Amino acid sequence: MKGTFPIDKFQSLRTPFYYYDTQLLRRTLELIRTETARYGNYMVHYAVKANANPKLLAIIREGGLGADCVSGGEIRAALQAGFPAGKIVFAGVGKADWEINLALDHNIFCFNVESIPELEVINRLAAAQGKKARVAFRINPDVGAHTHANITTGLAENKFGIRMEDMEHVIHLAQDMEHVDFIGLHFHIGSQILDMGDFVALCNRINELLDRLEAGCIQVEHVNVGGGLGIDYAHPNRQSVPDFKAYFATYAKHLKLRPYQTLHFEPGRAIVGQCGSLISRVLYVKQGANKKFAILDAGMTDLIRPALYQAYHKIENISSDRPMQTYDVVGPVCESSDVFGKAVDLNGVQRDDFIALRSAGAYGEIMASGYNCRELPMGYTSDELAHG
Repeated sequence: MKGTFPIDKFQSLRTPFYYYDTQLLRRTLELIRTETARYGNYMVHYAVKANANPKLLAIIREGGLGADCVSGGEIRAALQAGFPAGKIVFAGVGKADWEINLALDHNIFCFNVESIPELEVINRLAAAQGKKARVAFRINPDVGAHTHANITTGLAENKFGIRMEDMEHVIHLAQDMEHVDFIGLHFHIGSQILDMGDFVALCNRINELLDRLEAGCIQVEHVNVGGGLGIDYAHPNRQSVPDFKAYFATYAKHLKLRPYQTLHFEPGRAIVGQCGSLISRVLYVKQGANKKFAILDAGMTDLIRPALYQAYHKIENISSDRPMQTYDVVGPVCESSDVFGKAVDLNGVQRDDFIALRSAGAYGEIMASGYNCRELPMGYTSDELAHG
């Protein structure tokens, strides 16, 4: 079954562009609200790096979520979208001084700190402002995830986080500093995780670390488990909203949370991934030596994931009910890697047909580039097209 798209509204729009189903986004947010309400002490921060389109950020903020930011630019985008500073966390392995100062200026909720040198800089900059910065330490749990090697983050070999054996040392350092306030621990093992067993393994590791700290009379008020929940790229219509019920229940069952602790989550892809599609037109159908090519006006500059990760996106000809044929679906960029899919079965393709690349709401528009001096794609929501 194809997705439902307002093709009549698309006729006047310049392709390629991103189309966002805001009704689906709101259903996703409602499910998150419903499931987290079961537990009371769960707080969700949307990972802005997945998609910073201001129209989507406004809807997510209206849904009651906080924001997880990894740059000063993302902090600005979150603030401009109306996220309360008290719900913003600032993560990232390389925070520049100006970004730290920006976060201090607005009194954000917490810095997720990844190294002792970073901790020392935050302390110094907070002292210069006469403030006390709340910090959580990102601990590398050395827990693998069943996902692409480029998006796993919780192994000892990855650049992220502080070694488990250094945990007590850095906490004691923070406790001796005048301008930082240690409030929690942060973890994140990777992205596009569909095996709940990976999250169980993380829970088990966190339980060990909390017991260790408690034995040393160190209390941790906030536990942040990051994000990572994946989406169904193969069947975007069958499972348009990820299984947040099982996701939150996994942590409720396996993480031994103390009564005084708050559990924080930072999903990104799982919130916006399925609501977005890249809409393109067919420029040419070309007969090669032994295959047909559907050449689109969208390319790797608009959606880089297939070229970068060999990521799969379901491709649909939303203009056609013609008999199925097989194509390599490619873009116009002068790179051999500018390929969206090989041997893709599509309803017969003709020039000017609309092609939808599904499940592109996360790491699509936000990663677009101007390579080949191409213009960045616009983003439109179903709300604005319905009233446009």
